[in-house]
Amino acid sequence: MDKEQKTRLIQLVLFIVTLTTTTLAGAEWIFGTSVFVGMSRSEFVDGFAFSLPFLGILTVHEFGHYFTAKYHQIKVSLPYYIPLWFGIGPSIGTMGAFIRIREHIDSRLKYFDVGVSGPIAGFVVALGVLYYGFSNLPPQGYIYEIHPEYEQFESVDAAIEASEGFVIHLGGNLLFDFFKTYVADPELLPHENELMHYPWLLAGYLALFFTALNLLPIGQLDGGHVLFGLFGPKRHAIISRVLFSCFVLYAGLGWVSIDDMQDLSLGSLGDFLLSVAMYLIVVYIAAYSVFKERKDRLLYATVLFTAQFLINLFTGWEGYQGWLLFSVLIGRLLGVDHPPVAEDRDLSMGRKIVGWIALVIFIICFSPRPLVLEIPAVQGTP
Repeated sequence: MDKEQKTRLIQLVLFIVTLTTTTLAGAEWIFGTSVFVGMSRSEFVDGFAFSLPFLGILTVHEFGHYFTAKYHQIKVSLPYYIPLWFGIGPSIGTMGAFIRIREHIDSRLKYFDVGVSGPIAGFVVALGVLYYGFSNLPPQGYIYEIHPEYEQFESVDAAIEASEGFVIHLGGNLLFDFFKTYVADPELLPHENELMHYPWLLAGYLALFFTALNLLPIGQLDGGHVLFGLFGPKRHAIISRVLFSCFVLYAGLGWVSIDDMQDLSLGSLGDFLLSVAMYLIVVYIAAYSVFKERKDRLLYATVLFTAQFLINLFTGWEGYQGWLLFSVLIGRLLGVDHPPVAEDRDLSMGRKIVGWIALVIFIICFSPRPLVLEIPAVQGTP
């Protein structure tokens, strides 16, 4: 077996494992069970209702990149799928997939074409998945099969209000909310806390989430390639840094607020200072590709900390701290800058239109708070 055959075998095994883990994850979301606590064979099979559309969208996305790279005669690998499944808590069974570009891309146009093709291809399929999911909602009794304990209440809403456990629900975005409003039958539309039990809706939502992540117009993400193609290297460097800083600032809003500073006791002072230090460290690490000097990164972290504190103080706005982890991934590993190219020509008008369409797709797919965890207050306590 030569090297290429071994690579193909690895890719095939990774796909099969990822198909298995996403099916397990889908069954867990649908039925609220686990393979370790009695998942049945039929429940596992039902998990394909999530894994097949979800991996289908992911695969179309990656092959959009692949075939465009082939069109431009760029050496490229087939997709590598990344399985990730915990079995003891919520997961989606995968961290996505990627293709390897095996040579330097020397053209602004080629970077744009390869970058924009994947998200748009996956987005088109995601639209079909969401339309099918919202136009073919199961009857009202479906949720009672998953939550038989709800039957003792007059409605699902009443059952959820009486729930004492923590709640996970999907945050909104413009496109998902459009389908909920204009495509779904309002009589069959599930409560927002129960959407993850509907596999086609969950697959479509996650597809929009990953599309938005890829289209973030920063660095070397697909959206960064689009930004680079539209505006060129000089303006990309400025816009990418500004947007990255806004992204980090939003993520940290409310990490430390005026409420944390009120009634500080000697015991809680240490926790407060630790929280401040953690925020500064996270932003310092995220700024690795923005500033090369340590003192500049520390100043950057301090300025963003001050800005998020003041914004929260005067507006009460809170961000989504889960984005800080992705900020570190971008700033420390992927980079905020874009590789240089030898051929730096402006795009044609047709490509510019496609680029702006891609940025619109980012806006309508982006969820400021994609996954919300709520822990109800215990009755009888303030």
